Amino acid sequence: MAHAIWSGAINFGLVTIPVKLFTAIRGDELSFNLLHAKDGGRIKYERVCSVDNKPVPWDEIVKGYEYEKGEYVELTDEDFKKVNPVASQSVDILEFVDLDKINPMFFDKPYYLEPSKQGKHAYALLREALNHANKVAIARVVIRTKEYIAAVKPVGEALVLELMHWANEIVEQSSLELPGSEKLPEAEMKMAKMLIDTMSVDDFEPEKFTNRYHDELLAMIEARAQGKELPKAKKAAAPRAKVVNLMDVLAQSLEESKKRRATGTHGRNASSEKHAKKTTRRKKSAA
Repeated sequence: MAHAIWSGAINFGLVTIPVKLFTAIRGDELSFNLLHAKDGGRIKYERVCSVDNKPVPWDEIVKGYEYEKGEYVELTDEDFKKVNPVASQSVDILEFVDLDKINPMFFDKPYYLEPSKQGKHAYALLREALNHANKVAIARVVIRTKEYIAAVKPVGEALVLELMHWANEIVEQSSLELPGSEKLPEAEMKMAKMLIDTMSVDDFEPEKFTNRYHDELLAMIEARAQGKELPKAKKAAAPRAKVVNLMDVLAQSLEESKKRRATGTHGRNASSEKHAKKTTRRKKSAA
């Protein structure tokens, strides 16, 4: 059973909805340890002072902010407590806005909000009101000791709290060299639209896409652990020819897309899907 990482309430005007916060995503990366090649021992790290080159115990370590090259301001735990935001245990809704008015780059990490038994009616009311208005709520929330700006949005039957980046965290596009608005050849635009049409699907099905690197790496680890022969290394794909005529490349891409759609391999990877299903079955049986 999932454990709540935070509990509090959504403050919606004068309405209070008691909720718990649950993570909505799970990591899928494999974790590795560094070992000594000679004897397989785990590698340990020491905290060494750059001045006397001696190991430093934890009770002699403080935090410092480098405000100039080589110049630091030291801060104590008490200093941090003075500026920590007050943990109000509430999601304070500040305003509502159309979802399509928010740059998707602002969204960072989603969490599920689960209502308490007495808060279910108000929870459903807020969810349906947001659905009908096609709005999301913008709120402030303190989780542990950090304050966030967040969006509260309806997703299926749940309300999702999605932490957002602050405005000053987004890198301005003006720092990049991007092509400006220009009139493109009609023939190229027509061909590009045809290619998009042949590669378009009615619904996004995330489960048909698998992490091929993760699956193949895990298969290799399992084979080595069981003393089996390891799969052969893949050959690098041949480098693509330099684009000479964009129309020719678009036409070739269109033909290949039609063939993939006809054979039913559009957007799929058979070997990855097979291993993913095998891994899923193994996990279920272990559970």
